[in-house]
Amino acid sequence: MADKGSDTSKTRRPAARKAGARSGASARATAKDAPPAEAAERPSEEAATVASAISVQGPVGEAAVRRDTNSTHPAKAEALKTNLKPINLALQGGGAHGAFTWGVLDRLLEDGRIVVEGISGTSAGAMNAAVLASGLARGGNEGGREALARYWRAVSKDGRASPLQRTLLDRLWGNWSLNMNPAYIAFDVMSRFFSPYDLNPMNINPLMDLIEEHVDFGAVQSCSHVHVFVSATNVHTGKVKVFSKHELTPAAIMASACLPFMFQAVEIDGVPYWDGGYMGNPAMFPFYDAVKTDDIVLVQINPIIRRETPKTARDINNRMNEITFNASLLAQLRAAEFVTRLLNEGRLSHKGDGIDGYRNLRLHRIDGAEKLVALDASTKMNAEWEFLLFLRDIGREAAEGFLERHYDDIGVRSTLDVHEELRKS
Repeated sequence: MADKGSDTSKTRRPAARKAGARSGASARATAKDAPPAEAAERPSEEAATVASAISVQGPVGEAAVRRDTNSTHPAKAEALKTNLKPINLALQGGGAHGAFTWGVLDRLLEDGRIVVEGISGTSAGAMNAAVLASGLARGGNEGGREALARYWRAVSKDGRASPLQRTLLDRLWGNWSLNMNPAYIAFDVMSRFFSPYDLNPMNINPLMDLIEEHVDFGAVQSCSHVHVFVSATNVHTGKVKVFSKHELTPAAIMASACLPFMFQAVEIDGVPYWDGGYMGNPAMFPFYDAVKTDDIVLVQINPIIRRETPKTARDINNRMNEITFNASLLAQLRAAEFVTRLLNEGRLSHKGDGIDGYRNLRLHRIDGAEKLVALDASTKMNAEWEFLLFLRDIGREAAEGFLERHYDDIGVRSTLDVHEELRKS
């Protein structure tokens, strides 16, 4: 992480539990066959070194995030009193496809059995995170739902003045793509020869006004109900920078969503930042030390796997962007799977109750599966209200399916099989 905690030798890397890979019986069998507790509390230097080396982009631990030392973790306490299940949310970016995440969040909050302790977001995920946190701070779950609905409605209203609209033929055929739009084609060509400093010398960014209007940063920063983390990429160092809620500003949100071919780099304290998707999409490691809840729900927008080989220049470029924006996520999953394996083998100690070790986090995922895969990259710039509602609805549907299948697993076990995910990848 840029500018903080560069000395990674002083921090430890926690871990996530392999999803559904071991039943309770097999876990007990593993514990039975593991070395004595005394050995488990003294992991081999080699194992700890390797675990640290392959961890996520940048340091973790106390030096990685700005912790709220006065926090009493009210989300966890409230969950214990009311039997609600606390979760952390990890929100990917993806332009207008962030409306899918809106739908997921809307359904989770509507359910009423879940309380959010932490949110980490990147790009559109950062916007959803900030708007959601603002709504939660002012009105609980219903406040969060209302804030998200107002924000995405405002996005669509601003989009009505944009030249990026579907053609009449696309509308007749029910096609959401902008690939035939003359303005989109012109921008696509010009972006290969001219930078945002050439095309937008005044650095006009209408998203800044939206964020300032729909996020109460004072309420977010003073709220003890939820932790918020927003990721951006330091242009000079290439490392991830995580802004905690105490550092959250409109500029930090814009930095997280700053695609370098569309916007000038966002400078904060003299440091230029680009889209956080390059190095943390989303960054999950801030959860390891800042929250008590062990469950992380990843809301994934960018498909990891595509079955068809891209043949056109546009499709090749789009697939390269998807691979780049998923690389940091796969690195975090790979690190989590490796450390979890060491924990199960008794080569690393579990963190808890005063023991300085590695956490077993429970990972879950909600994604749009084939419905998002079917949408081409141009649709990420489609802000039509009908399209945003379409995305919201499939997000709600995906969240509904997750709750039906896995609600009872929250707080108990992982439902994302990281080992299988990496094997397929």
